Amino acid sequence: MEERKIGQIKEELKAATEAMLPSFIMAYESDERSGVIKLVEQAKKRLQKLEEERKRIWKLQEYERKYGQYTYICGIDEVGRGPLAGPVVAGAVILPKDCDILYINDSKKLTAAKREELYDEIMEKAVAAGIGMVSPQRIDEINILQATYEAMREAISKLEPAPDILLNDAVTIPEVTIPQVPIIKGDAKSISIGAASIIAKVTRDRLMVEYDQILPEYGFASNKGYGSAEHIAALKKYGPSPIHRRSFIHNFIEE
Repeated sequence: MEERKIGQIKEELKAATEAMLPSFIMAYESDERSGVIKLVEQAKKRLQKLEEERKRIWKLQEYERKYGQYTYICGIDEVGRGPLAGPVVAGAVILPKDCDILYINDSKKLTAAKREELYDEIMEKAVAAGIGMVSPQRIDEINILQATYEAMREAISKLEPAPDILLNDAVTIPEVTIPQVPIIKGDAKSISIGAASIIAKVTRDRLMVEYDQILPEYGFASNKGYGSAEHIAALKKYGPSPIHRRSFIHNFIEE
C-alpha cells in the first residue's frame, strides 16, 4: 500500500473525533518519519487531556452522586447581581444521571465561545432547563437579593419534570418547598450548578447584546451592564437608560 503523505495524516488527525484517536495512534505509531512521530505525540496528548477532563468532571459530579437517591437533581445559579443595568437572570438545570457533557465549569472561567457551545449541548441533553428573569425596575422595587430569589423561583417553576432536590450556589431560596442544598462556590463544585450558571450567563449576555442595538451609547455589548469606566462615562454624559437600575447608579449621577 502506498505510504500516506504527512499532510494527509495531519488532516486526518485534525478531523479525528475523540473515539478515533486510539486507532489513529495505532495506525501510525510505527511510522518513523519525524513529522508523523510529532502527529502521534499530538494525538496522545489530546487523549491525555481528555482523560484529565473526564476525571475533573467525575469530581464535579460529587454532589450529584451524594444525592443520587433523588431522581431529578436540579442545579441553580444566577448572573447579573452586580451590573448597573439589565435584568438579573437565574438558570435551573436538571442533567441526566449519565451526563456525558465535558468542560462544564463556573461560567466565569470559560470563554464566551465555549459558553455558547456548551449552552447548545446543555439545552439539547438536559432533562429540563428553565430561565428566570427579573427586570431592573423590579430590582429597584424589592432589592437585588429578593429579585435574585424571585428569578430563581421563576426558573424552578419552568422545569418539567419538577425537581426533587435543589443544589444552589450559596443561597437558600425562600418560599420554596423542595429540599435545598446551598453550596459555597457551587458553580465550580457541582456540574448541575455549573450548567445552570452557563445557561443563565449566555441568556443574559445575548440580551445585553440586543439592548446594545437599541442603546448603543452605553456599550452594553462589551460591558454587559457592568460598571466599566466607559459605561460610567456614558451614564454621566447621556443619563440613565430605561434598563438602568436606579438604586445602583445614584453614586454616579444626580437625578
